[in-house]
Amino acid sequence: MFRAALKSLLDRKVRLLMSTFAIVLGVAFVAGSLIFSDTLSRSFTALFSSTVGDVVVRPESSGATSGGFSSLTVPASVVEDLEGLPGVARVDGNVNAFGVYVVGEDDKVIGGLGPPALGGNYMTAPSAGGAGLELVEGEAPQGVDEVLLDDRTAEKAGYVVGDTVPLLTPRGASRLAPTLVGVVGFPDGGSLNGATLALFDTATAQDLFLDGDEAFSDIWVTAEDGVSQADLAETVAAALPDDVEAVEGDTAADESADDLLEAVSFITTFLLIFAGISLVVGSFLIVNTFSILVAQRSRELALLRALGASKRQVIASVQLEAFVLGVLGSTVGMGLGVLLAMALRVLFAQFGLDLSGQPLVFEARTVLASYVVGVLVTMAAAWLPARRTARISPVQAMRDDVALTESSIQQRFWRGLALGVLGLVVLGLGLFSDLPYGGQMTGGGILFVLLAVAAMSPVISRPFLVGARALYTRLFGSIGNLAGQNSLRNPRRTTATASALMIGLTLACTMAIVGDSAKASVDASVSDNFVGDYVVSNVFGGEFNATIADEMAQVPGVGQVIRERFQLVERDGDAQGVVATDPATIDGLELDLLRGSTSDLRDGTVLLDETFADEEGLAVGDTVDVTVPTGEKSWEVVGVYAENPVVFSPVLTTLTTLVDAGYEPADNALIVFAEPGASDLQAGLDDVVADLPIVTVKDQAAFAQERREPIDQFVLIIFALLGLALIIAVLGIVNTLALSVIERTREVGLLRAIGVSRAQLRWMITLESVVISVLGAVLGVLLGVGFGVALMYAVRDKGLEVISVPYGQLAVFLALSVVIGMLAAILPARRAARLDVLRAISTE
Repeated sequence: MFRAALKSLLDRKVRLLMSTFAIVLGVAFVAGSLIFSDTLSRSFTALFSSTVGDVVVRPESSGATSGGFSSLTVPASVVEDLEGLPGVARVDGNVNAFGVYVVGEDDKVIGGLGPPALGGNYMTAPSAGGAGLELVEGEAPQGVDEVLLDDRTAEKAGYVVGDTVPLLTPRGASRLAPTLVGVVGFPDGGSLNGATLALFDTATAQDLFLDGDEAFSDIWVTAEDGVSQADLAETVAAALPDDVEAVEGDTAADESADDLLEAVSFITTFLLIFAGISLVVGSFLIVNTFSILVAQRSRELALLRALGASKRQVIASVQLEAFVLGVLGSTVGMGLGVLLAMALRVLFAQFGLDLSGQPLVFEARTVLASYVVGVLVTMAAAWLPARRTARISPVQAMRDDVALTESSIQQRFWRGLALGVLGLVVLGLGLFSDLPYGGQMTGGGILFVLLAVAAMSPVISRPFLVGARALYTRLFGSIGNLAGQNSLRNPRRTTATASALMIGLTLACTMAIVGDSAKASVDASVSDNFVGDYVVSNVFGGEFNATIADEMAQVPGVGQVIRERFQLVERDGDAQGVVATDPATIDGLELDLLRGSTSDLRDGTVLLDETFADEEGLAVGDTVDVTVPTGEKSWEVVGVYAENPVVFSPVLTTLTTLVDAGYEPADNALIVFAEPGASDLQAGLDDVVADLPIVTVKDQAAFAQERREPIDQFVLIIFALLGLALIIAVLGIVNTLALSVIERTREVGLLRAIGVSRAQLRWMITLESVVISVLGAVLGVLLGVGFGVALMYAVRDKGLEVISVPYGQLAVFLALSVVIGMLAAILPARRAARLDVLRAISTE
């Protein structure tokens, strides 16, 4: 049986080639996702190891928060206090700043989207991680007119040593134009992962980023040879003031890396979800392939049964073929996964996450996961047709035609119906009940319904196939009738092929509805709640100079300017966004206070969004406990307001509260009100920020468009990733038709013998392909509409209250299914038309 299985595999290697594509593509997505994830993790770990000293001296609470840039500093006198301590080789002060943007020669900001724009002072202290940033060209900067850039930023901007570099700073002068006197980089390999870096001499950095204070953001203490970080930290801690702490460099690096890796961990989960989708779609292709191949070998398997082979041996022989196929597909898939990881690296570089300086990381778990997934999926998919075939008696299998019994299809229908009912019940509980894990129940219900439809499709699609046959007969005569009959001949095979396309289009239609509804909800929310006449914000969502608000308040025709600032604080171990504004101007936000009063908002208190307050069980009079750079704080809740898109976080406090918490006094958004009768303020406001390409002035329409753009980008990424599943589905149609032509070789020969032309034969195969693809598309669109509406209803209390169905886009999906069907039929139809008539007729 072992030799027979291998011989069968070799005899049908061309037929099996198409089914390996499904395994190759699915495994490639798994391997590529894991390789990219490991590379991302390794790069950040290495990066943060190079940005700390052996011991880091910092303000006591600065490392405890989950986000936000602390304005707390360490006095410069601490450097002198630490020099000369036992085990200390050197002590260096470090100045850090965020929001220092490099402007390219085209007057566009380099980077800024995702990874931060960093600034600071140049120093030569060695890092705890060994290889760190070093001066690779030029010389150290001196004074405000000289600057260093990292090598990748200089390359992207097109600057060389001696050029003038326009810089935007978060504080002090809005725009600088120093000369590039040197370039820093990682000589031993590594990069800043897309961040930009501008370095000045220490005195200049203190003037620009610390208001001229003789202080540092933190201090690096370098150990003498043979002194451990733990021992050095203990020695240093004994010499520090009460509000300053000494942390081992490895600990500080791990804190920073862990926080960031947790923030980007969704990328791995996101990619693996689509890998799973691809494997599910691919499994339909594998089931179909083995169903056809096993059916073609029914006589061979029956003869083996007659010679004494058991059902178990027959199943084992098919499983052996699947195992070999899975190993082959997994091996090729891993190789393709490396290319996919490289493509992902290029893709994410477009969003600012540049890992081009990092070698790809190929861990043992990637190899294990690739083979386990590829082999198990293939063997599981092949087990179903093998088990069905083993049930056929040897005498029955010796007949010319072995058909699946009607009872088998009916049993599958009833099982699918039961699963569908269960899915609808679970979906209903997720949508309409107050049970915990409502989101998971909604997702589970959708999955059950999707699998149920796939199981029931041989029965529920019969009216469609009968109607398609009638339509084909009317439009294309006998050739159309033959195509319709072929689709009805084996409904399990037809619908299994269509189900692969159905899954891909179901998800595509669902995301189309989610995206369109989200944009419609944004438009409605902005239309209903937009206040003021203009919104001023950073195009990267970051901070900008607080002096801009003062300058805009002086523009003729401006009546009022409301500041909004945003920071991340730590609450219960997680990051929590907080918005701040001036209580004197809060009435201009037109908040709909449900409980409490805006007049009660004072320093140390907060107003909460209604949804957030309900989810957290908070009411007026309660406190919100947070960790900020200056330590633990308890902010009293003095009001609850209805959701407002202009307040872009559920916790609202005062400007002074954030400053007292240790955050920089920089703005994130301004709301500008025109005086009565004033018009066309846009030009005057634009003049204020003319030299600041990161700051834009928007009216209501532009503000709504800006809120819609991230949704469009997200949906586009989803469609791109779903494209792989659709490619596998198309390959499934091609494979099914190709194997069907081989299975019907004698039939094709007879058709040619009685006068059917090659063109008619090609058209018949094409019509069969179109039936399969249109069936998959119809089922996919119907399910996608239902799931999309259900998902939007499930998140109705999250501010997405408008359900919008993009009918034009769904019509495009249906039209594309016809095109897909015609393209998928090209190779199988060509093969059928080229068959030799006499050889085809004589085929066993």
